[in-house]
Amino acid sequence: MTTRVALVGGTGKLGGIIADVIAATDGYQTVAVLGSSSDLSEMDGADLVVDASTPAVSIDVVRAAVERGKNVLVGTSGWSAERIALVRPLVDAAGTGAVFIPNFSLGSVIGSALAAASAPFFPSIEIVETHRETKVDSPSGTAVRTAELIAAARSEVGPVEAPHVDQRARGQQIASVPVHSLRRPGVIARQETILSGPGESLTIVHDTVDPAAAYAPGIRVALDAARGASGIVIGLDAMIDIGIRMPHAQRTVPVADGDVSGQVAATTAR
Repeated sequence: MTTRVALVGGTGKLGGIIADVIAATDGYQTVAVLGSSSDLSEMDGADLVVDASTPAVSIDVVRAAVERGKNVLVGTSGWSAERIALVRPLVDAAGTGAVFIPNFSLGSVIGSALAAASAPFFPSIEIVETHRETKVDSPSGTAVRTAELIAAARSEVGPVEAPHVDQRARGQQIASVPVHSLRRPGVIARQETILSGPGESLTIVHDTVDPAAAYAPGIRVALDAARGASGIVIGLDAMIDIGIRMPHAQRTVPVADGDVSGQVAATTAR
């Protein structure tokens, strides 16, 4: 059975990549491509709505799809946990599914998971994300998602240490994590998560150098998940097992005799 897709924002960079993936994937057919001048009623003939529009209109696209009883796959940036909470009651009441993908790249998903798994061990964490100058929103959806995962992983140890956040140059705090956005030519997408503790630091970096190649596998996974989804689903990590467990419980363990630190706090996964 072929799934008929309405692609919103199909003329943009991400939309074009998604259109190519749909065309090359058995079981899917694009029946409508909506642009800035389109009426959202043009999605009526579709089974699944895929949103690759802009942050300003994305929430209207999701609402329109849900009101029509259609599942929706959202690749548009700017969907924080707070914004997703605005549409959750609509999705639940309609009995549909809404899948939100901050980043279709497997490497990006693994980078965010590694940052979250490491987060309880480091008191200071900041994110620097860089995109081309044409990206209209900041911080990126990937940075927002990473910060939210970091905060969830630190639920037992508390928020990160972020001094002087009253100063604008210290970035925007997302779930207590300072996020810094760079917009410049000569780059596609790059995210650095910098975790620091006494005497050391750990930097987790992900670079996107070829979006079409990087996103295509994730788009196919997300399409398959979205057409059968029920309720709210967030991130590729909800669909694939990347083998990284998030630490949740904190315990204090003794160290060997003679260690001048006496004891250390170690966060371990249950």
